[in-house]
Amino acid sequence: MALNPRIRDWTGQRVWIVGASTGIGRATASALHARGAAVIVSARQADGLDTFVDAHPGARAVPLDVTDAPAVQRAVDSVLAQGRLDCLVYCAGHYRAMRSTQIDLPDMLRHTQVNYVGALHLLAALLPSFLARSPGLKPGHISLVGSVAGYRGLPNSLAYGPTKAALINLAETLYLDLHPLGVGVSLINPGFVATPLTAQNQFSMPALISPEQAAQEILRGWANGEFEIHFPKRFTCWMKLLKLLPYKVFFAATRRLATP
Repeated sequence: MALNPRIRDWTGQRVWIVGASTGIGRATASALHARGAAVIVSARQADGLDTFVDAHPGARAVPLDVTDAPAVQRAVDSVLAQGRLDCLVYCAGHYRAMRSTQIDLPDMLRHTQVNYVGALHLLAALLPSFLARSPGLKPGHISLVGSVAGYRGLPNSLAYGPTKAALINLAETLYLDLHPLGVGVSLINPGFVATPLTAQNQFSMPALISPEQAAQEILRGWANGEFEIHFPKRFTCWMKLLKLLPYKVFFAATRRLATP
């Protein structure tokens, strides 16, 4: 049973991907453009956005720092001034491996501001327009990009994991509130994807896939009306099993996996 309206025809739909200069966000924006969507791309790096627009005629770039709430409001106003928005994809992310023995508080707070608080800035600015639509208009859709790192506490994930756990909880709560009102909400939980963020990892990344493969999984999830879109299944299903383990077993298993 689909938990969201199935999105299979993207022709003419206006989609805003925030965090689209590289990686999953850029690949998803490119895939949507190829399917006829009117794509808006945002990120802090204007150069990356300009390169994308040059390669994707009709796409629009809106440079944006999601940690700046007034700038987010201005960006939302600018996007909505050009027409109704059909889908928002929040893919902005910051990542650096961190352990409790080497806490970097400023960087931990940077994770929180980019990965979680930025999403709140966008939701606060954009949701009123979604909720104010006339009954005859197509409802909007919101997708938050989390991570399987948010399922449970993991080694090297002191700064990153808690922000993704917060996004998972946020998406679930949004769905409960907004689904009865017709607004779609989906949660995207990738495993390891080859991006500039994961390139800094010094450990083996099982079932590593390309951003283009991730984008196809995301489009497939939207087409199926899924709430949680997780991939690749050969890895993420094992991560889901970890969620079910009692702490004694989970800590022992995770400790062995983390030992070189």
